[in-house]
Amino acid sequence: MPYLSPSSYRAPWFLPGGHAQTIYPALFRKVPEVNFKRERLELADGDFLDLDWKSEGRERLVILSHGLEASTSAPYIRGMAAALFRRGWDVLAWNYRGCSGEPNRLLKFYHSGASDDLSMVVEHALQTHPADRIDLVGFSLGGNMTLKYLGEKAGEVSPRLHRAVAFSVPCDLACSSVRLSKRSNRIYMDRFLSDLRGKLRAKKPAFPDEIDLAGIERIRNFRQFDDRFTAPLHGFRDAADYWERASSRPLLERIAVPALLVNAVNDPFLGPGCFPKEEAERSPWFHLEAPADGGHVGFAGPDANGEYWSEKRAAKFLSSE
Repeated sequence: MPYLSPSSYRAPWFLPGGHAQTIYPALFRKVPEVNFKRERLELADGDFLDLDWKSEGRERLVILSHGLEASTSAPYIRGMAAALFRRGWDVLAWNYRGCSGEPNRLLKFYHSGASDDLSMVVEHALQTHPADRIDLVGFSLGGNMTLKYLGEKAGEVSPRLHRAVAFSVPCDLACSSVRLSKRSNRIYMDRFLSDLRGKLRAKKPAFPDEIDLAGIERIRNFRQFDDRFTAPLHGFRDAADYWERASSRPLLERIAVPALLVNAVNDPFLGPGCFPKEEAERSPWFHLEAPADGGHVGFAGPDANGEYWSEKRAAKFLSSE
């Protein structure tokens, strides 16, 4: 019954509440640059993924997956990369289609359920890196993608795939979308929609007939955006169909490697459907930890090395046999 309670995380006294614990790490955390080496992975469909490596041919490799409208330059990616590299992992952090600073080539880009792209990254790592243990760490959208990938693969994953950790995951996308549409979360919704509008405007010249931007400024929430753009561009009927088919929660009990989900109770992005306690209680592999504090991809509180609790928690779980 791997429902882990209580959690060891305690928020700093100067960050009261989920909003402060979300915003402070995103805006004010200072993380040194990681000396990544970029590789462009050409895909069979004519598109590409930009992969960022920090590698010395070690026996352990971790693959990091970022959140919505982020990239491998996000502080939480660089912080996790530095912490795990310091402890003996090589690191592969990948940018989703259109997230590496250059528009991708196809009409589609990425979405919360794009586990097929993660699968290609994992396969590439298995073929090109000598590690005998490969771990996965995902954040928010990337965490949903990670858990979905593991559930889809079930018992078919490579024996070299060791463990996984996911933080702040909207594993029930419909529930999360409702939560984010609340007035108290307008600051996050406006930021996401602004970035997504910019991505579509950058694509428009290459696909003038396929992308209609009329009225795009009137879109105010994910239901409207996903109905209008995400779903049709990626083969879903509408937003509801996308959320249902892209959510990882229905697949959690199929996961067949040790996997830890850490979702803070005060995460402003997550509704009640994003705390799959029953699945964790029934599964021998899937673990849920739900600290009272932490915010969304927060878990602030650096130690002397500047590490956050999430980085130490991931290292501890991934180091287990």
